[in-house]
Amino acid sequence: MPSRSTNDSRSAADVVAALGSEQGRRDPMPLFAELHRIGPVSRLTPGSSPYAFVINGYDAAQEALKDTRFHRLLSADPDPQDPVLRHLGGSMMFRDEPDHLRMRKVFQAVLTPRRLAGFEPVVEALVAELLDELGAKQEEVVDFTDFAYRLPITVIAIFLGIPRSDVAWFKDRTQRIDEYLDLGGKEPTKLAAANRAAEELNDYYARMISERRLRPRDDLVGSLVHALDSGTSGIDEQELIDNLLVLVNASFVTTMNLLTNGLEQLLAVPALIDALRNDPELASSYVEEILRHQSSVQLISRKASTDIELAGVTIAEGSLVLILPGAANRDPAKHPDADTFDPGREDLQHLSFGAGPFFCVGAALARMEGRAAFGQLFHRFPTLQLAGEPERSHSLLLRGHRSMPIRLG
Repeated sequence: MPSRSTNDSRSAADVVAALGSEQGRRDPMPLFAELHRIGPVSRLTPGSSPYAFVINGYDAAQEALKDTRFHRLLSADPDPQDPVLRHLGGSMMFRDEPDHLRMRKVFQAVLTPRRLAGFEPVVEALVAELLDELGAKQEEVVDFTDFAYRLPITVIAIFLGIPRSDVAWFKDRTQRIDEYLDLGGKEPTKLAAANRAAEELNDYYARMISERRLRPRDDLVGSLVHALDSGTSGIDEQELIDNLLVLVNASFVTTMNLLTNGLEQLLAVPALIDALRNDPELASSYVEEILRHQSSVQLISRKASTDIELAGVTIAEGSLVLILPGAANRDPAKHPDADTFDPGREDLQHLSFGAGPFFCVGAALARMEGRAAFGQLFHRFPTLQLAGEPERSHSLLLRGHRSMPIRLG
């Protein structure tokens, strides 16, 4: 496997280093294209990065995400003392088999297709309610990120049984944890902020579980507490808390990014908005192409538990690998003209929700929210337009926006 492109003098290590720069965080797509010219899997120069390999080809990334020999990575410390590491590390998102499957089964038992289908009218009604609130500001410039935050956090709050009055409280705490998890985010001040956030969230969910024992309710947390106390769940109370912490964090930040990324992309192609207004059923393919073209999750870390052969490269046991779903989704070997946003393309497959046994448990809910939002938004505000330059978030891990000023028209 060549370590350099014949068309570019930079090595894969140079390109990965550039991803952490200000420009790389704002627009990593040219760097992804460089990695594709180099190869689907590249060995990085020792000492250039915490990672020994980068995986950016679609087939290679899909295989790595499915392969349980690549262990999920949060901390090298098997018994971390930092609350953020302890709580995140206790969730299925950062556990390998058999613990991952044991925990996943608990949530799959309550996140049934029937329960999700029954929730769709609730999501549609919530979108209409939030758009009504936007309509009251029709003469003003408003920030679309507020709607993009409120929709998924309120959906998961209703689903879990969290009071709507509490939803604003979650945003800052989630951001502190996400900033710590980002590439280059392991500095002491960010760790301390993430630790405080994790402890506050832990205490919140512990109180919520106690309340459900006193006053049972037919919401997701109520169902999980019932399974826990009946002895049929297979998890303990702290594992339930840790998984709730991750579930709420992951469920709304990625969907918030889906909505802002999608709006920016659609406003750049007015013909697509016209088509969607005439046929709301197109929202489904639009959501899939947004997820492919602008993946909310841009990087995933793994550790090889044994020597693994991948795309002709031997990844040695113990090696840390950086998997780039955002790059894989734009692999020209998988998607012709991959940088073009095209909801009509024949193949809309992507890795934005992961793959294999670790596929995102909340994918169906995120898709439902995206379909409802884009299906209604342009009907309600047909002349919606940007009112200023959107500001990208600084995060490379989670690609989205800090602000997106719009005028409803």
